[in-house]
Amino acid sequence: QVQLVESGGGLVQPAGSLRLSCAASEFALDYYAIGWFRQAPGQGREGVSCISTSDGSTYYAESVKGRFTISGDNAKNTVYPQMDSLKPDDTAVYYCAAGMGGLRRADYEHWGQGTQVTVSS
Repeated sequence: QVQLVESGGGLVQPAGSLRLSCAASEFALDYYAIGWFRQAPGQGREGVSCISTSDGSTYYAESVKGRFTISGDNAKNTVYPQMDSLKPDDTAVYYCAAGMGGLRRADYEHWGQGTQVTVSS
């Protein structure tokens, strides 16, 4: 069983920045891609970005492209989405997940508990 723990959420003003973290079980990044998803109240869970540290590939949803940057540190078993130029529409619970990769929820089998991000003045 892969364990995933998100941290770094909080309240930030519009146009501000926030860096989340996803700490994974040892060696998880060697075998799984790590994806980030978000779910706003009353909405479905959407894929935001993902990274496969084995080949360095990254993917981003159109809604965050150019504003979010994802990176990973295999030595620390941690993935970091850097979120810049945040907008109120980015407000959601953010989840990290381990799986095949891409931005489809169905391609991920292990999930963290989520961390709240609120963008508001």
